[in-house]
Amino acid sequence: MLHSLGAHTLQLLTQAAACILLFPRFLLTAVMLWLLDFLCIRKKMLTMPTAEEAAGAGEGPPPDDPPVCVSDSNRMFTLESLKAVWHGQKLDFFKSAHVGSPAPNPEVIQLDGQKRLRILDFARGKRPLILNFGSCTCPPFMARLRSFRRLAAHFVDIADFLLVYIEEAHPSDGWVSSDAAYSIPKHQCLQDRLRAAQLMREGAPDCPLAVDTMDNASSAAYGAYFERLYVIQEEKVMYQGGRGPEGYKISELRSWLDQYKTRLQSPGAVVIQV
Repeated sequence: MLHSLGAHTLQLLTQAAACILLFPRFLLTAVMLWLLDFLCIRKKMLTMPTAEEAAGAGEGPPPDDPPVCVSDSNRMFTLESLKAVWHGQKLDFFKSAHVGSPAPNPEVIQLDGQKRLRILDFARGKRPLILNFGSCTCPPFMARLRSFRRLAAHFVDIADFLLVYIEEAHPSDGWVSSDAAYSIPKHQCLQDRLRAAQLMREGAPDCPLAVDTMDNASSAAYGAYFERLYVIQEEKVMYQGGRGPEGYKISELRSWLDQYKTRLQSPGAVVIQV
């Protein structure tokens, strides 16, 4: 009983310390969201592309990281948005994935809902495993899904890629985004999550996809909410992208893979691909 009481007390102290450490960052984010509700500020920082800009974008190769765009109808500073921000920052603080550390290996579910695997089951030998965590109601993630598919097709000879569908960033009964491609409520059961994951499969039919468990084990282990990129190799975290949307950079991942490919092709490199 004393041991249980001590563990409970330690957990409370850890939570309290996390709140103290996270509060300045949370407060800064809350102020930024409040400022973004002033359209004059939003138009300078987060704007939807004009028709001319959209037409011009097709003239060259599309960028890896399209700008984060938020339409005028979206409310940024709400109780639900603050809850979502706090949830994401806590997951990031308590995550177990860190560059150079052993990669967490939580359970994930395949789309049929029957087969359960672990994330590292998708790794093959010494090849890097690229993890892309996200959800269907997160506009930046869905906008960059095409970029991720192009990246996967370009580097498929040296790396493996896995999409991991996690809890929704902007559910229809939470922090709603009018820019979201789909209206999906918070998942109440595994079947809800599996049905929603099918929409992500439609956006990337050629990429392996797994679904986080209902206790959000993968999202918690990797601090993945709202979206995030990782590179795992030989069961270690080799690259950890920033938290989305602002830290979610396909271009950074491309740079890492370019450097890795260069090392493979260097004369002195001895790498076994399985």
